[in-house]
Amino acid sequence: MKTLPILLLMPLLLFLAGCAPAIHVDTEAAPDFQLSQYKTFAFFEVDASGDGLGPVYQPQVQRLQEAVAQQLEARGMTRAATSPDLLVNLGVVVQEQVQTRQTSILTDPPQYIGQRRYTWRSREVEVGRYKEGSVSVHLVNSARNELVWQGTAEAILERKPVKLKEQLQRGMAKLFRELPQ
Repeated sequence: MKTLPILLLMPLLLFLAGCAPAIHVDTEAAPDFQLSQYKTFAFFEVDASGDGLGPVYQPQVQRLQEAVAQQLEARGMTRAATSPDLLVNLGVVVQEQVQTRQTSILTDPPQYIGQRRYTWRSREVEVGRYKEGSVSVHLVNSARNELVWQGTAEAILERKPVKLKEQLQRGMAKLFRELPQ
């Protein structure tokens, strides 16, 4: 009898899981890279120009660093203040995109035709705006100053800060699954 409510909730849970924006990842490692060769890590200093590091974005960069640190620490690494084995460089790009659709005579018929020379033309109509984000993570061997692994995660960003934080955690978890142990 208890399985009936669970079975009824299953389609709803699957629907809600399907509504989350997809996170696309791409990674590339140096031929001889294994994370187990390194024990400590630190972040490069964040350097941004313009409004890139304003009060709106600074907390997001800190959350991103926390998410990356959490993934590396879960794989046995420790954060070091001096002389780390790996340096982590983060790159963040956020762009506002405009979603449009093409009008059609079938879906958007003319409202008024009063002149003989009136013509109807198809045009693009804005239907929404959204932000698309891309995070690139570079792991650099600090002794040789050499890139040993790079990964990129891209997604349409959530609007609510709480959901954005969850999306960031999911994105970094998905990205770091590709990291050679």
